[in-house]
Formats: sequence, C-alpha cells, structure tokens
Amino acid sequence: MLLNNVLTPRQIVEELDKYIIGQEEAKKAVAIALRNRARRQILPVEMRDEVAPKNIIMIGPTGVGKTEIARRLARMADAPFLKVEASKYTEVGYVGRDVESMIRDLTELSVSMVRSDQSEAVREKAGEIVENRLLDILVPPPSRRRQRKTSSPNSHLEEFESYERTREKVRKKLKQQKMEDKLIGIEVQSNIIPMVEVFSPMGFEEMDLNFRDMFGSMFPKKTKKRSVTVAEARQIFMEEESDKLVDMDKVVSEAVYKVENSGIIFLDEIDKIVGSDSKTGPDVSREGVQRDILPIVEGSTVPTKYGMVRTDHILFIAAGAFHASKPSDLIPELQGRFPIRVELRSLSKEDFQRILVEPKNALVKQYVALLETEGLKIDFTQDAVTEIASLAFMINEQGENIGARRLHTIMERLLGEISFKAPEIKNQTININAKYVKNQLADIIEDRNLSKYIL
Repeated sequence: MLLNNVLTPRQIVEELDKYIIGQEEAKKAVAIALRNRARRQILPVEMRDEVAPKNIIMIGPTGVGKTEIARRLARMADAPFLKVEASKYTEVGYVGRDVESMIRDLTELSVSMVRSDQSEAVREKAGEIVENRLLDILVPPPSRRRQRKTSSPNSHLEEFESYERTREKVRKKLKQQKMEDKLIGIEVQSNIIPMVEVFSPMGFEEMDLNFRDMFGSMFPKKTKKRSVTVAEARQIFMEEESDKLVDMDKVVSEAVYKVENSGIIFLDEIDKIVGSDSKTGPDVSREGVQRDILPIVEGSTVPTKYGMVRTDHILFIAAGAFHASKPSDLIPELQGRFPIRVELRSLSKEDFQRILVEPKNALVKQYVALLETEGLKIDFTQDAVTEIASLAFMINEQGENIGARRLHTIMERLLGEISFKAPEIKNQTININAKYVKNQLADIIEDRNLSKYIL
C-alpha cells in the first residue's frame, strides 16, 4: 500500500470544508487519524502490531457538525465504516442489543464492500455469460428431435447456419439494448424458507448462528417461472453469475482483514451512556454498556458468522453533546481509551450565514433547486441570508440551542407557502429579501412562547 494513493490530512480537511463550516480542530483530528491508518499499513510487521489507534472523542452541542463529519468521513475512507448510536445498546444478559453486535455489523458491511468490488472485477466475464443465457431464451437452439428427423447432413448444416445468423442478429440487438422492454419467461430461485420461531432473550439478528443460511441449505432449492423484461432478466442473471464467479472464501478473508486493520466505528451519543446518579437499580443501558464497550475498544476477539474478528486496531471515534454530564463522568478506564479530545464550538451568526450558502449541499441551494423543478425561480438576496442567520442565532440563544438544525425549521416556515403554491405560480421569479423574511416570521418571533414550539 502506497501513501501516494491515500488522501493527505490537508486534502481530507479540504474535502470536509466543502460540506462543514468551521470546526477546524475536529477536522484535523479525524484527518490525522485517517492518515495514520494508511501509515500503519506500510510499517514492518513487528512494529505494525504495536501501533494502536488513537481513538478520538468529539465534544460539542448538538447541530455543530459532529455527525456530519462522520458521514463525510465514511464516504472518503476506503475502509469499513460504521456509525452507531451508543444509546441503543444494553448490558449483556438483558433484552436489547449487546455491544458486540457493532463488530458483527461492521464485518457484514465489510463483506458487502469486498463482494461488490469483486463482482465489479468479474463483471465483464459475467456479462458474456449473461448475454449467452439471454440468447438461449430468445433464440433457443434447434431441438434434438427435429435434428433426428432431418436425415440430410446438408439440411442439418443449413439449419445450423440459419440458427447462428439469427443468434448473431439478436446478439447485436442485445448489445445495442434494442430489446430491453421485450417480455421473456425465466426460471428464478424461490427464496422462501420455512418459518421458525426462536425463543431467545436476544434479537434474531444477534444470534451467531445464521438460521437463514442453515435452513436454506437444508431444504432443496425451488425454482419458479417469472415473466420479466430483458432488462430485468439481465440484472437477475448478472447477480447470479457474479455470485458464481466470486470466490466467497477470498471475499470473507479480505473483508475480515479490512475490518481488523482499517475498520472505523463512529460511536455517536456517547454522553447518553454516562451513569445516572440514581442507585435504585441496575443501570443496564448506561454504565453497564460502558463496561461492555471497554474490552472492545481495548482490543478483544469477537465471534461473527465469518469467524473471529480482533478489535485491537479498529479506530473508534466517539461524539456527544455532554449537556447534562462531562467526559470525566465516563468510567476512568474508558476515558483512557480515548486519548484525543476535541471540542467543537457553538455556531456564531457568521457561521449560520456561511452554512446557508457556502457548502455544496447548502440549504439555500437545496430549496432553489427543489422549487426550480416546478419552474419557479427563487432569488435570495444577501440581506435575506443575513436576516435568516440572525434569527436562527437569536432563537438558539433564547431557547434550546440546536445548532444548524434551527435553519431547517426557519427555512421550512419561510418557504412553506411558496412550496404549497409552486405548481400554480410556475414560470415566475420570486425575490426573497430581508423584508420578506421579517414579514413571514414576524408574528412567531415576536411571540417568544410561540417561537419555542414552531421554530
């Protein structure tokens, strides 16, 4: 693996800048962590095993970009990446999902990634086989019975040449996709397996035994006749042939290696598993979960249906608002496993202005594009953007601070009437200025109690 093929920390930050405003410290931290994954891969084997990932914990109020950083990082990382909510897990032995399921999910995701890559690699070969299967249906070869009746060798040769000519004509049409809508009958495998009720304290998806695969192999595979278009048949055959050509043992081996050496888990809402002050009963979804997460973050071996997976070199990035608690309220052992702490700041009025117009997926751009589909042109002036940002900042200050998510509620309220009437007022240009913004939202902003519920 060469570092030249991996994004540099600066390039990662630049990519994140296209979608997330501010939070430079957090961007740099995840960029360095991602680059370190690649650096570790080219170390000598003895040293490689000793280099542990430097896990990160991001601290900051809601709506400032913690989850968005994770989403964008997932698209950039050419590695298995899983985002999970810490609050959905419970302590082992209680009803709910245990924390080991996150490793099983990550492994499943990695297998899907590698299988997809391998399928792409054999796509050309599979395409040729699929084409021949389609030709066999569209131009069936002469039946043996007819061949027996034809006593003359010459007539048999003529019939064969005629069949080949017809087949080549149809092949040409298939390549030019001129027969995509033609209906044909194909045999497909029926995926229905017997219903089995399992009584277990764990969810069905949590059980290590893959019952679906087990029962699928026990019972004979049934086929059923389906009438589909050539385009649909091509897709069905492509999946079947790709599965036959892909070596699943190799896929699983590579997938497990990727999880163990370059897997990343984003653990959101980690502040929700901080233990409560109440000592009345077992805290099965808080401190108990922290104790269960600890060995996985430290490094342990988790059983999955694809074999044992080691977690020693999986990178964990945790995030939480920590409104009612602080990182030091986590159990000390878990705190020590997240050596890098990054604080994300609250958004300012200037940040809101930039969020509205600068990112690739900026809200103003989204609404303009949506209403343009109705033939309606929306023009936001600079003073309108400033006014929207000021209102969002003010409401966040006066009430609950929900960060950039406040812009969504304001924009929906601002453009609700236009969106409703858009099909009736098409082919027009509407200018949104500061005056329009004030008029649309004046009543709600003046009544502070009402703004708490609506904005």
